[in-house]
Amino acid sequence: MSAIKKKTCLWPIAGLSCLERSFFSSPQIFAFLCVFASLRCPTAHAEDFPPELTNFAASKDNPVFVARGEGHWDVKIRERGWILFDAKAKPDQPAWRMWYTGYDGTREGTKSLGYATSKDGLTWQRNPQPIYSEHWVEDMMVVPHDGMLYMFAEGAGDQSQLLESKDGIQWRRVGALDIRKKNGDRIEPGPYGTPTGYYEAGTWYLFYERHDAGIWLATSKDMRIWRNVQDEPVISPGPEEFDLDLVALNQIFKHKGRYYASYHGSKQGSKLWASNVAVSEDLIHWTKHKGALFPKEENKSSGVFVHDGKQFRLYTMHDQVHVHFPAKD
Repeated sequence: MSAIKKKTCLWPIAGLSCLERSFFSSPQIFAFLCVFASLRCPTAHAEDFPPELTNFAASKDNPVFVARGEGHWDVKIRERGWILFDAKAKPDQPAWRMWYTGYDGTREGTKSLGYATSKDGLTWQRNPQPIYSEHWVEDMMVVPHDGMLYMFAEGAGDQSQLLESKDGIQWRRVGALDIRKKNGDRIEPGPYGTPTGYYEAGTWYLFYERHDAGIWLATSKDMRIWRNVQDEPVISPGPEEFDLDLVALNQIFKHKGRYYASYHGSKQGSKLWASNVAVSEDLIHWTKHKGALFPKEENKSSGVFVHDGKQFRLYTMHDQVHVHFPAKD
């Protein structure tokens, strides 16, 4: 995720002339607009955001994973990492696996891929060296599919890329993601980051952000060419203060027949990010949960939901790994 100065988009009525204002002040016109808005703008219901996805308490053991500091390759860890849990893992295999970005602590320092395993998702054993450092790897996520692991990650310059692996340790870079507009033209040059993959019924879905100014959706059948579903964002910043100007999407998952997005947001000029969820019926039209999941002052972002066989855990990955369990009433 990368922030730049963003032009504020105001509600059009704020700039109307006196004549135009008088038109919109008509009770009949106002009533029509209210009905129209109710049809166009999805309304959140309690069942859309069940407590198992929105009501969490931080573990007393937090943080459960941190950078090692000076003298190590992972002086710091950064942005989204990824955690997979396999309830069917064999006794000699780790049930919990984590991939994360480590680097020397400088902005220009090359970002490398780290790896750690765990028996319980709380105590982690890391590889002493990065498992992949041939190319810049940052802000990644992993999708298991047909016996392979596919990693969607940022490369240098916030250019999204794809890697693949059979075992999660030996990775091969496939290349940069080729994203096209709806009409087939290439998207404009510039950053396109925080790539999030999702697979369903023969189609790959790719969510990505540009300068954190919105989240776009593209699809593909073969992961070679991606085409925008629409050339406007499917999720935009705001209207709440915690995600007023900047948003990035971390994860897509299905729960009780609905699609959920784990995302985080911020306000221009702030260094604080807050985590939240949104719900959709079709992966295109989204309704945000009202209010961030945690106070923005906690600065918890890059959220990843992991079902441990009994319940959802919510891990926030930047720049320490914190785990959250369902809150007890």
